[in-house]
Amino acid sequence: MRSWGKLGIGWPARIAGLLLLCFWFGASIGDDTPAAPTQVLVFGDSLAAAYQLPTEAGWVAGLRERLADRAPNCFEVTNASVSGETTSGGLSRLPEVLETGEYDWVLLELGANDGLRGLPLTRIEANLQSLIDRIEEHGAQVVLLGIMLPTNYGPAYTEPFAGMYERLAETNDLSVLPFLLDGVASEGELMMDDGIHPNADGQDRVLENVWEVVAPLWELDEPSEQP
Repeated sequence: MRSWGKLGIGWPARIAGLLLLCFWFGASIGDDTPAAPTQVLVFGDSLAAAYQLPTEAGWVAGLRERLADRAPNCFEVTNASVSGETTSGGLSRLPEVLETGEYDWVLLELGANDGLRGLPLTRIEANLQSLIDRIEEHGAQVVLLGIMLPTNYGPAYTEPFAGMYERLAETNDLSVLPFLLDGVASEGELMMDDGIHPNADGQDRVLENVWEVVAPLWELDEPSEQP
């Protein structure tokens, strides 16, 4: 088994605000038609495609369910992730995917398969930058979901690979999750036997990692506990 490197207002009120936002447009034109829900696209590889699991066991399905619970009718989540996808494949596929909806947010999770193949970091980073550019040209905001490689690839490759996502986030002023599998990859009971993909329990932890990033952006974060 491969071992992975390590990373290092209250929500009820905000839900009420979101619900008001969902309905304000309809009210403003004198009918009860709600505004269109926020469209979220997840564009990634097997780490977002519920690899070897039922679709409903994946973290993307969990995100969809949590949004429906916290902000009913305010979000729609589309998962266009494909197992084995690379950044080059993503660039080829992205234009057609973007034509399927008017997406407001894209959770971009690619690069792991490039890294596992040992492709040049400059090429991977350039492809990710092109993906970001095309998504923003479409009018959507990007949340970058980063990944780290197994430590047996060596620090000369894994360390700059891990830093690539934060560099891209800083350059493009994006929100970023530096390591999608933080707290998952290092726990054997949360991983499949291949040591690469999270199992059903691991998917739940991945959801929490993603939620920590997107909830504040969408004003769905819970309040801190008072001392």
